[in-house]
Amino acid sequence: MSAEIYKLLVVDDDAFMRDILEAMLTGAGYEVVMAVDGEDAWSILDSDKHDFAAVLLDRMMPRLDGMGVIARIKADKRFKDLPVIFQTATDTPVDIAEGIKAGAFYYLIKPVHEDVLFAIVESAVSTYTLSRQESIKQSQGQTDLSKVLGRCEFKLQTMMEARSLAIALSSFYPQPQRSFLGLLELLVNAVEHGNLAITYQEKSSLMKEQQWDIEISRRLNMPKYADKRVQVVLENNSLELSITITDEGDGFDCKQYFEISAERAFDPNGRGIALSKMMSFDTLEYKGKGNQVVAVVKV
Repeated sequence: MSAEIYKLLVVDDDAFMRDILEAMLTGAGYEVVMAVDGEDAWSILDSDKHDFAAVLLDRMMPRLDGMGVIARIKADKRFKDLPVIFQTATDTPVDIAEGIKAGAFYYLIKPVHEDVLFAIVESAVSTYTLSRQESIKQSQGQTDLSKVLGRCEFKLQTMMEARSLAIALSSFYPQPQRSFLGLLELLVNAVEHGNLAITYQEKSSLMKEQQWDIEISRRLNMPKYADKRVQVVLENNSLELSITITDEGDGFDCKQYFEISAERAFDPNGRGIALSKMMSFDTLEYKGKGNQVVAVVKV
């Protein structure tokens, strides 16, 4: 995270959960404002006393629940780019899809693992700052990059490169905030699961043990993986933006990850592809043995 201190609004009627989230997020360098329910959260937002970079929102609360809060946020032009992260025990696919459709940036299932929380909050804050930069560009009359894009190709190796490229590519999309997380998810998957051959089960264990970053660095320095690259091609035909991401791995069975699974609800990973499919792209298709994915957004 950069030297700038970002402010987060955390909304939960459970005092114990508020304390946990506050401790974790302040420890990570964020400034945190707490709200005890939806009405309290809206009063804080509506006061215009704070410049929040993201909202962490419990779904089930008295007075005004999470769905009510996000409806107010998304209906107010002051907060049109403000990312809202649901964090809740409601883990059915229907409820998750409803939250995403309402405009949620992401849907965290309680209990929230610390590494997952940090990753999602950092992504949300990044897309918020990106959205603000895009708004400034538009207000200054700068060129819409999607209008001059034909085809561009990239190669990447590291997680840092994946993140930087996701930010850069999202600027070509009609809704950068929506597209960023999906792009990041697909690029990260190509690096970690594709080129570095980290399995789903291995990632779950590594994240729970807070060893994921260490293992990524270790494998990137192994001769077996050192020369592998992810190929990324973005194309625009005036009707749609298509991104093709190809890794050098052995592929995988992607079908089980296209939907939110109750069996994996409490794992710290495994929901990214399904959420990307729901919120970031119009179509998402894995090809061949599963080491190539094509994601399309209509323009």
